[in-house]
Amino acid sequence: QVQLVESGGGLVQPGGSLRLSCAASGFTFSNYVMNWYRQAPGKERELVAGISSGGSVRNYADFVKGRFTISRDNAKNTVYLQMNSLKPECTAVYYCYVRQLGSWGQGTQVTVSS
Repeated sequence: QVQLVESGGGLVQPGGSLRLSCAASGFTFSNYVMNWYRQAPGKERELVAGISSGGSVRNYADFVKGRFTISRDNAKNTVYLQMNSLKPECTAVYYCYVRQLGSWGQGTQVTVSS
């Protein structure tokens, strides 16, 4: 069955960086658009970034443009989210999502705090 396993979250100081990974299995990864979402406490889940199946097209929410980069390695069935210049308001659980399959990962917690 479809599995999405996020990793790489943690506690980081403001201005720091983290790289999230989402390892996928159970489907032909290279055929699907992949997305990262996040959900902060008390807020709705929101789209952070997306990447086309081949990796040539990427889109970002306005609040992360210039700071976050989404990428993928289809040979490793993994999608990444490089997060730089992190701010306290980036604190959230970050999820991997395959819209066409309606599948979510379990999420990885990112906390930005001094």
